[in-house]
Amino acid sequence: MYHPAGGYKKIFETVEELSEPVPATVTGRIPSFLKGSLLRLGPGLFEVGDEPFYHLFDGQALMHKFDFKNGQVTYFNKYVKTDAYVRAITEKRVVITEFGTFAYPDPCKNIFSRFFTYFKGVEVTDNCLVNVYPIGEDYYAVTETNYITKVNTDTLDTLKKVDLCNYVNINGVTAHPHIERDGTVFNIGNCMGKGASLAYNVVRIPPTQKDKSDPIEKSKVVVQFPSAERFKPSYVHSFGMSENYFVFVETPVKINLLKFLSAWSIRGSNYMDCFESNEVLGTLFHIARKDIGGGQGEYIDHKFRAAPINLFHHINTYEDNGFIVADVCTWKGFEFVYNYLWLANLRSNWEEVKKAAMMAPQPEVRRYVIPLDIHREEQGKNLICLPYTTATAVMRTDGTIWLEPEVLFSGPRQAFEFPQINYEKHGGKNYSYAYALGLNHFIPDRIIKLNVKTKETWVWQEPDSYPSEPLFVQTPDGVDEDDGVLLTVVVSPGAQKSGYMLILNAKDMSEIARAEVDCPIPVTFHGMYKK
Repeated sequence: MYHPAGGYKKIFETVEELSEPVPATVTGRIPSFLKGSLLRLGPGLFEVGDEPFYHLFDGQALMHKFDFKNGQVTYFNKYVKTDAYVRAITEKRVVITEFGTFAYPDPCKNIFSRFFTYFKGVEVTDNCLVNVYPIGEDYYAVTETNYITKVNTDTLDTLKKVDLCNYVNINGVTAHPHIERDGTVFNIGNCMGKGASLAYNVVRIPPTQKDKSDPIEKSKVVVQFPSAERFKPSYVHSFGMSENYFVFVETPVKINLLKFLSAWSIRGSNYMDCFESNEVLGTLFHIARKDIGGGQGEYIDHKFRAAPINLFHHINTYEDNGFIVADVCTWKGFEFVYNYLWLANLRSNWEEVKKAAMMAPQPEVRRYVIPLDIHREEQGKNLICLPYTTATAVMRTDGTIWLEPEVLFSGPRQAFEFPQINYEKHGGKNYSYAYALGLNHFIPDRIIKLNVKTKETWVWQEPDSYPSEPLFVQTPDGVDEDDGVLLTVVVSPGAQKSGYMLILNAKDMSEIARAEVDCPIPVTFHGMYKK
């Protein structure tokens, strides 16, 4: 599928928020069990006054909602009123530095007050454009810093900014927590560890409290992973969790903390400037027991190594006969994939977009298998004896264990990304199906279903249509793992109605219904179906 018309540029354009929900035009029949809301987050404001945002992860957070009621659908959106957004709108300029956009000092201040602002330290952004998830009975819009934003998922009003640093030793957490059946939330982020060196903490936030107190106040660190480099933690976007273990993959994409702390206020740098790749380190896989009693985990000190990759999204992680199986979306090599996600790149003409993607790391879905039972004398032989995988783990003479993956899906410049599974029934357990957004030279243009056991794939695709992450919703009386529907928001700039919510049958990827709206919808990253 090619995109010479460049319709994809539309998903990176600013939109105005709606004043009230708008009814959607439904084609097909909305399944009767859909009675809740599809919530999505992404950037919606791509410039302030005449100052542009430069990176895909800089635009100000816009929250979207499709409501299902009696076979009808309405669409609503609202900007999250973060400090970053409110101050930008008030001052008509970029006030808080974003991922790839530096906020220049206030031109109205004199040189002395500007000088003192430098020493107050960095103002970290609260622009929560990545995801939304529940903690207890509340919902939070999130990015990857220490700030999360409590939102009302009915009105989309912004309720409160929460600084996680007030509760737990963490510099920031990912936008991809794991949430257990009872509502317990686990997340990971880098922190100051022992002896002034960096580490990574896994944090546990308990479910709804009987006394109605805020579960965040009872957040605890359950286990700490060491950092391969003392002052340079790896960029971490998600992690794996099976029934009894955490899996943390430490990639060669590093945050240079000294650069982060010193350079930024002095010479106009942003977060992107603080990333660097360690070309010799390769990738480290770390595992920890989730709970050895009293809610505390335990780090297992084995050195699992692999070739260099970028990794943003874990698909699923499960245990099988003394092994941990970790299925992940990787990009081969150590160069940071985010270098290719500048808006100028993504808004280029199709030929230019293709050229850039040719140079970028190549995407691949991989299965790594980690042995739990390890003996020093077994050097040189493959420790994996699961009959269904070609993944290997071999102990080297220095005691490290080298992991080679099995490839589950691979196509030139065709990424299987933003993966989803039947998480309620199969999260952390053996499973068969993954669903994802297909990126074609970084442009989202298809929805893919993958059977991870047979490698068979199914695809939904339409010309000049740009979908988003597909969310799986189980049929209430469903028996099979893939008894359910996929919900995805599609932008089709050439059509009469430019955006719609698409419902696919998860079994065969056939269309069940669509709900079209007459307003532009920009790109969204992640979200959830709220029952």
